[in-house]
Amino acid sequence: MDTAKQIRSWVMYDWANSAFATTIMAAVMPIYFIDVAGGSDGSWSFTQTASAIAIALIAPLLGAIADQSGRKVLLLRVFSIIGALASASLAYVGTGDMWVASVLVVIGMVGFATGNTFYDSILNDITTPEQREKVSARGFAMGYLGGGLLLAVNLGMILGWEELGLPDKTAASQISFVMVGIWWFVFSLPLFRNVKDVPLAKAGGNVIGSLKSGASRLKVTFLQIKQYPELLKFMFACWFFFDGINTIIIMAASYGKTIGIENEDLIQALLITQFVGFPATLLFGRMAEKIGSKKMLYGALVTYLMIVILGYFMTTSLHFLLLACLVGLVQGGSQATARAIFSKIIPQGRITEFNGFLSSTTRLFSFMGPLLFGIVKLFSDSSRLALLAVAMFFLVGIVLLKFVNLTKAEEQAARLIRS
Repeated sequence: MDTAKQIRSWVMYDWANSAFATTIMAAVMPIYFIDVAGGSDGSWSFTQTASAIAIALIAPLLGAIADQSGRKVLLLRVFSIIGALASASLAYVGTGDMWVASVLVVIGMVGFATGNTFYDSILNDITTPEQREKVSARGFAMGYLGGGLLLAVNLGMILGWEELGLPDKTAASQISFVMVGIWWFVFSLPLFRNVKDVPLAKAGGNVIGSLKSGASRLKVTFLQIKQYPELLKFMFACWFFFDGINTIIIMAASYGKTIGIENEDLIQALLITQFVGFPATLLFGRMAEKIGSKKMLYGALVTYLMIVILGYFMTTSLHFLLLACLVGLVQGGSQATARAIFSKIIPQGRITEFNGFLSSTTRLFSFMGPLLFGIVKLFSDSSRLALLAVAMFFLVGIVLLKFVNLTKAEEQAARLIRS
């Protein structure tokens, strides 16, 4: 198989599923959830908490099953379809259907995040360690471009609903949800066609056998993770700063709406984030190769800390626009670099299992961000204080990252592979 073709196909999946990240997670659905479904920024945060818990419960087991059975691409296909169908089904959410919206968003989030567990692990199958910063960054960059293009189409449709002959903005938003499902599925096809599962000598067996093997392997993961102390320290840092990043992504639109930013300005600012993010993520990946992944990650987390503090004082649409540009500079690059680092410090043969473990534990912890936002908002009745509380996750992540020795982490993984 042509490795370059596999890489291009792998990168296109980020283009595909980022439609969900932009339209459902970040821009259109949070506003629709409040304006049409009858929710609030607090109930939106609790919906995200529920999805984080659901993902945390299933991701590590599925990761272990994928490694045991050698069926990463198959499982990615299944959860992509689940996510795409849930996205399209949001078109049926009408006035006051907050609970229906919440359930479908949770299902979509499970499809998105669990699918990414398998997607991330495939990076190791199609690249060398030296390629991973660049290829990982390409993936996130294409995600920004693809997600941004569809969001631009959706934004044009929502703002120009009269010219298009639609009955109202609600109908335009519902069509945008269907478009997300179609976009996600169609642009996933190159990966499904060109990237094949790597056969394993011991793969096979029925579903029950795979579940038992996966559960057994997961138990071993929990027991043996302490043998990888540098990896474990990096995971601790990831739990905190990923939680902060995730909270900003999913709460930005609802937060902006709560403090008085107009819907059109919210979506336009989030759209600009995508197109700033495309070149910025590519540049971030190149700089990570030149000056070091850890240094670039530090810079991104400090920038995020500034974004949270500035967001507390934000009052106008211009402020929101400027902060959206700042987010675009570091959002994709920070996640791509963290993904590349992690791919280098996990033992071969247990790639999906460890990606699943990171995904699940990150998701298990990530409910803390939206939950903290919701609790602070509930008791203080201040969305600004709720946002400021998120700064804690970046502060702790920065401190924990300082204690990670990446060179030693790679040595530990390689030594334990041989032993």
